[in-house]
Amino acid sequence: MAPSTIIQKRPQDSPYQLDPDQTLKASRALLQHVQAETKRLQDASSKRNLLDTDASDSEADASTGAEAPIWLTLTTKQHIVDKTRLKPSKISVPHSLNTSPDLRICLITADPQRAVKNVVADPAFPANLKSRITKIIGFTKLKNRYKTFETRRQLLAEHDIFLADDRIITRLPATLGKIFYKGSAKRPIPVTIAQSQRTKKETKQKATNGEGAAAPAEPAVLAKEIDKAVDAVPVSLRPGTLVAVRVGLASFRPDQLAENVAAVVQNLIEKHVVKGWKNVRGIHIKGQSSTAVPIWLADDLWTESDDIATAQAIEEGDAENEAEQGQKRKRSSRTTKGPQAGTRKRTKMDESDDKQTERKSTEARKSKLAAQKAKIFGEDV
Repeated sequence: MAPSTIIQKRPQDSPYQLDPDQTLKASRALLQHVQAETKRLQDASSKRNLLDTDASDSEADASTGAEAPIWLTLTTKQHIVDKTRLKPSKISVPHSLNTSPDLRICLITADPQRAVKNVVADPAFPANLKSRITKIIGFTKLKNRYKTFETRRQLLAEHDIFLADDRIITRLPATLGKIFYKGSAKRPIPVTIAQSQRTKKETKQKATNGEGAAAPAEPAVLAKEIDKAVDAVPVSLRPGTLVAVRVGLASFRPDQLAENVAAVVQNLIEKHVVKGWKNVRGIHIKGQSSTAVPIWLADDLWTESDDIATAQAIEEGDAENEAEQGQKRKRSSRTTKGPQAGTRKRTKMDESDDKQTERKSTEARKSKLAAQKAKIFGEDV
């Protein structure tokens, strides 16, 4: 079954929600396609390297295929945000994408870093999580040690996940550069490190005394925050009508992928999409090189008919003002007697005809779109 043939049929009683059955069907088809394509590429690679005695490359390829990400793309009718948000948000999902015990975590903290190192080294800090944190570095040392492109690329290659103190997360793009922020796979994820019980009066007093940043949280609290950040999926928003989020891996079961998709879609629409479901144009899932599988499509390509009417009124008002100004300039240089006397009346009649033509054109487009959607949804999938 081709993954691009699955389109979700929305329930009549609740048009703005995902159908679990259809989402599961789309997840199953996409995973089958991705796994089959991965196996085909691995077989082709092994045939080319029959004389190669080193099997490390094939093992790496197999690992890469199993850990290939599955993306969810959500498109909207209007822009999601007006400017790039340097601080990404986090969405908790039922099935984590980072469960490997060999996961390498780099923790970037506010100065001083020694306080955070002492908390992680505390016996109360979980040992399994402590073994996964391979580097803890303060913001000042990060700027001093990783100034060149090569050192930043080496830092990126040495770790799987980067966690950053939420107090300095917005200052990292200028420090780490485009090698970290060109893609979204290893962008630093914000995590709360400082104690949350401090009052504003204590904060101002400590800043006045020059004692530095707030003390880190207790070992158990900090470990819980790190676990929550590792198990969540980050969402980076930028100006535009598209947002892409990693929701699974090629090794996931269809039900696991479907549950993650449902959790991410609900959180995205409730917290980040203005006007909610009415502003959603389409929801798809795809692999790294596969065709996008649509699981939800909007009936209309606009949010509200009133918005269109308002925009048309503004455009028509501007056109009318320009026409009136042109007529005034003509009347200042010529007399209004004779055939020119009825020019303005004819202009208004023409504008009325244009409105009727535009209205008929809009109704024709809507009816054509509805017929196409009915034809697609009527097909057996």
